[in-house]
Amino acid sequence: MNARLDDRMRRAADEAAAQGFDALVVAPSPDLAYLTGYDPMPLERPTMLVLRSGKAPAMLVPELERPLAAGCPSGGSIELVGWTDGVDPYAEAARLLPSEGRVAVGDRLWASHVLGLQGAVPAIAFEPASPVIGRLRAVKDEDELAALRRAARGADETFRAICTMGFVGRREEEVAADLADLLVRNGHARADFTIVASGSNSASPHHEPQGRTIMPRDAVVMDFGGELGGYYSDTTRTVVVGEPTPGFERVYDAVREAQMAACEAVAPGVAAQQVDRVARRIIEHAGLGERFIHRTGHGIGLEVHEPPYIVEGNEWVLAPGTTFSVEPGAYLEGAFGVRIEDIVAVTAEGVERLNRSTRELQVVE
Repeated sequence: MNARLDDRMRRAADEAAAQGFDALVVAPSPDLAYLTGYDPMPLERPTMLVLRSGKAPAMLVPELERPLAAGCPSGGSIELVGWTDGVDPYAEAARLLPSEGRVAVGDRLWASHVLGLQGAVPAIAFEPASPVIGRLRAVKDEDELAALRRAARGADETFRAICTMGFVGRREEEVAADLADLLVRNGHARADFTIVASGSNSASPHHEPQGRTIMPRDAVVMDFGGELGGYYSDTTRTVVVGEPTPGFERVYDAVREAQMAACEAVAPGVAAQQVDRVARRIIEHAGLGERFIHRTGHGIGLEVHEPPYIVEGNEWVLAPGTTFSVEPGAYLEGAFGVRIEDIVAVTAEGVERLNRSTRELQVVE
């Protein structure tokens, strides 16, 4: 038995009940791994964890996967309900659910499985479970924070190293490959993404690295991260190759000021949207408001993007242990873009920046 996972399942069931749900259903996903330590591949054969406040956890599993489920860290605490090919798994799942009411289902439960459940228990209203599980996963414990710190350190070392490797005359995709290699050298199990956007491509926030050759005076936005110990890194730095083009430094300074102010605004009791407002106000004051075309940040942990989202309209109140990115940007189409990103953790006193690499403009060769 794993007391930590048992506590997570109990809190998830209680939180679902507090929000008026009669049950919580979780499919193979980071949510299932978080709650049970079991991380099977999602398949057409449904696996579903069912949590109900005051009842023991139960999990529907294909019979051929029962040994794997039984051997997971929380297997001894979960009633396993096997089903074999040829049996209707949704009818079996219905036995674990209330006959009517509201049931929260995980975001990664395939639509085909939700439709199967709806057919088996038509009196139930199925709704997203993210307001339940997202709130639990958003607040990290000390072990999770330590894992995120290690991932951030590896990303910081990767940035320091890439700045020494030379850019002029190299293709974006070559630099991206170096970033992926450096992440692994700096402790990551794998790179998850490596955005390298140079010149006018840097005005595209999610640019895919291509064959463009990096030239003198180019701005280069590098947004990269990967998985280390089950948790993710994600950082962005913008560098310039030699002498910058006119106007670049003004935009860079505005984004850096906005990023710093937004980080300093993070504290317990602050609404997520307030952090976005702080960053946006500074960029708007610089005359670049229309060039800031995305939210200020996103939660991070077992996934690169998870709640809370740092965006206008999100009144989610930050609590100690909450981790997310702070990444304002400004993008001048046809010219250049700038983005600076750190992962931060809310502390009892305020904020901890997990990324420590310099935010001063780096001039590379």
